[in-house]
Amino acid sequence: MPCFSVDQRSKYSFMGNSPDAFSPARLPLFPGIGFLFFNLFVFFFALPCDAQKFEDPAFTALSSRQIDIPFEYQNNFIVVKVVFNDIFPLRFIFDTGAEYTILSKREITDLLSVDYQKRFTLQGADMRTELYAYLARGINLTMGNLRNINRSILVLEEDYFRFEEFSGIQIHGILGADMFRRFVVKINYKKRIISLLNAEDFRPPRGGGTFEMPVELYRSKPYITTQTTLKGDTTISTKLLLDTGASLALLLYTDTHPNLHLPDKTIPSNIGMGLGGFLQGYLGRVSQLKINDIAFDQVVTNFQELPEMIDSAVTNGRNGIIGNQLLRRFIITLDYSHERLFFSPDPGFKNKYVYDRSGLIIIAAGPNLTKFTIFDVVPNSPAAKVGIRRGDDLKTINGIPASFFSLEEVIAKFQRKEGKKVRIAIERNNVKLKKELVLEQLI
Repeated sequence: MPCFSVDQRSKYSFMGNSPDAFSPARLPLFPGIGFLFFNLFVFFFALPCDAQKFEDPAFTALSSRQIDIPFEYQNNFIVVKVVFNDIFPLRFIFDTGAEYTILSKREITDLLSVDYQKRFTLQGADMRTELYAYLARGINLTMGNLRNINRSILVLEEDYFRFEEFSGIQIHGILGADMFRRFVVKINYKKRIISLLNAEDFRPPRGGGTFEMPVELYRSKPYITTQTTLKGDTTISTKLLLDTGASLALLLYTDTHPNLHLPDKTIPSNIGMGLGGFLQGYLGRVSQLKINDIAFDQVVTNFQELPEMIDSAVTNGRNGIIGNQLLRRFIITLDYSHERLFFSPDPGFKNKYVYDRSGLIIIAAGPNLTKFTIFDVVPNSPAAKVGIRRGDDLKTINGIPASFFSLEEVIAKFQRKEGKKVRIAIERNNVKLKKELVLEQLI
């Protein structure tokens, strides 16, 4: 008996298969300078219950003790080291916004001669491009002392994401809720530790400003209700997906509430990309976002309209997403079994939200992801005013070779104070050009 329910919530659909043969999973959001992020949605089929055998001898042997999984926090992503089928050391994004686990590098399973069970056709964001994925069963995944055996995962036929280019980090896939939902999950961004605790022995955190909120779980994905102030005194109740696979702070769908209007100061942009196409939207700030009694002012926000074909009932009626740039200001403890969430504020949790001040959208390439190319330029931005164009290669920043930096470090160079001058050298058609940008507050 398959354990699934069909959820037609995304703009991507499997074609040519009965709808009761699969269910969807959400893929992560990827950033770049100018907050180009990738809003990747694909459908995922159901995983048979008998294929989801879980073995964790280390956890059961430790009884009430916790399992700590270290992670790297890079470019606002939680990156976990995973040993794939007891052989390959890989890097996956920890994603509470995804229901299932996905491998984007098919060459891994090809080398292991994995027997793919089914091939599915996915429809891209442009609603025309056909893309493909496979069901792989019997996969073992190990993270520290946590071992998952005989998993069923989705393997993309090609690496459609281009994740390395837009995040500047090496990623092989995402870890979905199927790996962690039987535990209480504690995420300590400062210490870079994910702790898995036995739900039966869990004792809620207390003190230090910790507060508890109810969480709604829909297809193992957590939702909370917040208060959002847009312009003036207009405050609305907003239902948001708590998504550790999102590198942004906040995303709001403007067509999900009559009072969800764009702020006065925004910039239009290709704010997202789905498999096979770009998604248009705007970047700006909300006046305030309130979680319980804690208010955050001037939060950098992505605004997007949902495609018309998506029914709000199958998106679980959500108004948007909260991502890591906001969540990292807390220690997050998610108690799946009791549907509750604990926020423990970290020092500096009220720090201002900083955004790019150059107008550059940059992608990374090369063996070490240290070759940087201008993917796009925001109109009327400092970069546009000095004539930087799409396709230019970034060679130096303030006289230092760009290859000395990671993409995350390059991003930081263009987030400095308003009025700061940044000298860069670019290469266009084998000709080197020098430019000087004066950073401005774009939103």
